[in-house]
Amino acid sequence: MCFRDLVYEELKGKARDAVIVLIEQEREGEQIDRGLLKNVLDIFVGIGMGYMEYYENDFEDAMLKHTAAYYSRKASSWIVEDSCPDYMLKAEDCLKKEKDRVSHYLHVISETKFLEKVQNELLVVYTNELLEKEHSGCRVLLRDDKVEDLSRMYRLFHRINKGLEPVSIMFKQHVVAEGMVLVQQVEDTTNSKSETPFFVRKLIELYDKYMAYVTNCFANNSLFHKALKEAFEVFCNKIVSGCSSAELLASYCDNILKKGGSEKLSDDAIEETLDKVVKLLAYINDKDLFAEFCRKKLSRRLLFDKSANDEHERFILTKLKQQCGGQFTSKMEGMLTDLTLAKENQNNFQEYLTNNPSTSPGIDFSVTVLTSGFWPSYKSCDLSLPVEMAKCVQVFNEFYQTKTKHRKLTWIYSLGTCNVNGKFDSKTIELILGTYQAAVLLLFNSSDRLSYSEIKSQLNLADDDLIRLLQSLSCAKYKILIKEPSNTIVSSSDHFEFNSKFTDRMGRIRVPLPPVDERKKVVEDVGKDRRYAIDACIVRIMKSRKVLPHQQLVAECVEYLSSMFNA
Repeated sequence: MCFRDLVYEELKGKARDAVIVLIEQEREGEQIDRGLLKNVLDIFVGIGMGYMEYYENDFEDAMLKHTAAYYSRKASSWIVEDSCPDYMLKAEDCLKKEKDRVSHYLHVISETKFLEKVQNELLVVYTNELLEKEHSGCRVLLRDDKVEDLSRMYRLFHRINKGLEPVSIMFKQHVVAEGMVLVQQVEDTTNSKSETPFFVRKLIELYDKYMAYVTNCFANNSLFHKALKEAFEVFCNKIVSGCSSAELLASYCDNILKKGGSEKLSDDAIEETLDKVVKLLAYINDKDLFAEFCRKKLSRRLLFDKSANDEHERFILTKLKQQCGGQFTSKMEGMLTDLTLAKENQNNFQEYLTNNPSTSPGIDFSVTVLTSGFWPSYKSCDLSLPVEMAKCVQVFNEFYQTKTKHRKLTWIYSLGTCNVNGKFDSKTIELILGTYQAAVLLLFNSSDRLSYSEIKSQLNLADDDLIRLLQSLSCAKYKILIKEPSNTIVSSSDHFEFNSKFTDRMGRIRVPLPPVDERKKVVEDVGKDRRYAIDACIVRIMKSRKVLPHQQLVAECVEYLSSMFNA
């Protein structure tokens, strides 16, 4: 006979029950002798001679059942009485105290089991009730920016298997609701153009706010990154006041990068904002549409010297390249390189004119030579240039032939600008015009009065283009030409003459052309490019796979092209 048989087997039940009573008293806030408790529990451990079966069977199993029952009673009371934050405070405190008990007198193998029991009774059983509490649940905490409570919610539920899934779902639903409110707010305004900066700024603020939640409250958990991405994808791909988010983001970037834009930011703020815009692009389905709008706007900034800072242009291209790959930015990078080469080419041309003074056309002019593959496609027409302009074109063609004989120049007159001196009765005014506008006015150097048909035949212009030009010169703010009859509609029976009595308080004025909505053409161009991309994708897949079921081919194409657009 030994101690185990004579004493342990006789008293183990009473000792166990006494320990459980003491632990419950401590849970209720009473002071107990922890040293005595540890000595008693060490007997349960020591009696196993290195094995834990006596401790587990004779004490731990009963203690776990009692713990579950104790916290079940507590939870059923707290869930009714307390708000979600108060309940979580109590739950967190209970878990901390149970861990403390293990470290003081329970065996270390009990820690995981005890904590799981407490978590199950306090959190798992009441997950939905707790998160859905009407006036204090997860949605309310998100709405009221209760960062500390949300952090506590994450700490509690991340220990539970799939415990974060309902929290992430509510987070996603909340962000979607916030985004849709923003979309509706912009929809309710009348002028979408003026709301573009507002919408994108608010989008960036929304992104900053909830990315901070993901980082600080939810410890960068991938589940919440996924929820944020899916939420932004919902409202970032809505049509807002007739514009896609791809166009709005491109317009916002243009506003930041061009001279005289409405976004007045420091250099550091510009780079930070552009970085955030590129991050928002990750949520846009039509990335190719964004790229095309960006390319169109970049071309205008570069060709009309509207770019505020070359470094910022290169910064956003670097960020886009990191986000979307080299193919995404290759054309835009080519445009920047083109401009550098064009400046060198212009310097060479000036040197050529200096060395060959007899070839000079008598007009100061510069030519920007571009590589057609990099730049957006522009409408080119066979304009019959006035003599003064034709001479300039001829001289440059002769110069270019000395440089290369294997390249063909296509002149895009619609992108040109001219500074023309208008000699009016009161004073001479410098007019800043498009090439087409200047060509129209130069006709009046040799004629006092011209009909619509005479102008059309001399310049070889299409009706749509000519009507737009004549409206800008005779019906808009600056009436350089007098139209007969005197109305705002240009027709083929109209006659025009130079307005010698025109004057303006400024000595230098820009005569704008009526704006053309290029959105439709951009969307059409992107549509064509998509068809080519789909064809190329099919060929690439079939060359490698040889035989493939139709459904699988479609699935692989969609997956391959999804980085640029929804196929």
